[in-house]
Amino acid sequence: MTEETRFPFSRRALVAGAVVAAASLTGCSGGTGATGSASAGSGRALRVAMELAYPPFEGKDDAGNPSGVSVSFMEDFADAYGYELSIENISFDGLIPSLQTGKADAVMSSITITPEREEEVDFTDPYAMAQLAILAGADSGVETAEDLNQAGKTIAVKTGSTGDIYATKNLAEAEILRLADESACVTEVSQGRADGFIYDQLTIYRNNLANPDTTRAVFIPFQDPESWGIAVASGNDELLGELNEFIAESKENGEFDRLTEQYLAEEKAAFDELGFRWFFDFEDMEAQGAGTGDAGVSTEADS
Repeated sequence: MTEETRFPFSRRALVAGAVVAAASLTGCSGGTGATGSASAGSGRALRVAMELAYPPFEGKDDAGNPSGVSVSFMEDFADAYGYELSIENISFDGLIPSLQTGKADAVMSSITITPEREEEVDFTDPYAMAQLAILAGADSGVETAEDLNQAGKTIAVKTGSTGDIYATKNLAEAEILRLADESACVTEVSQGRADGFIYDQLTIYRNNLANPDTTRAVFIPFQDPESWGIAVASGNDELLGELNEFIAESKENGEFDRLTEQYLAEEKAAFDELGFRWFFDFEDMEAQGAGTGDAGVSTEADS
């Protein structure tokens, strides 16, 4: 796919010309972020915080540089709007505080939009949807979410994730084991110390493939899909407007199809075969009203 196809608007060309002109006058060059991601810009800094622990959305390449769907999306946004991009790798619980303290201008890290989070920061229009699923122990007998809601069952969740929120509100009869990262949750299930791990469908799918003898993936739509958004500090209307404009253009010009092909082709094929809703199924997103819904039945990727 050519750049012209991906960005049929004239902004990219105009920005590129401005950058060249500025460089010829000042000798400036594109900047490099703290974690190695760089995007040539006109001098407007854009610091985007991500937890680089959720590939292929947010991760690192073999050289340790930021890589993934969110990284490429923000690089394309920075190119289109003349920003000099840096990616800041921040633990998930520090992402929203990084906006509130001015350490980052935006957060794109597979964050589910929830009413609680909207009280702290402003979110863009949704750019993706996700649903929760269960990584069940092979011998746990878990076939549905309700099978976990009983005494004697242990549910592993990533602390603060929407899996944590869902389990807390809906599976109160079970013991909830809160852990710092998803790999620890997977280990608890695969070694038989937890009966299930609630997280987003993609993570569950991948970890079931990695642990086929000790786990089962339970894909049951036991909650409405919810939306991921890019967060900015409350009141940063200029950046919010630019991001919303770029998201709308990307839904129309094939940007998300390109990112799927680059990073998620195998997963897309598997989801299609299994009948799961895809992250960038925007018709379904619009049918849902693009609302945040009830955080008690929220989805995940962080989330």
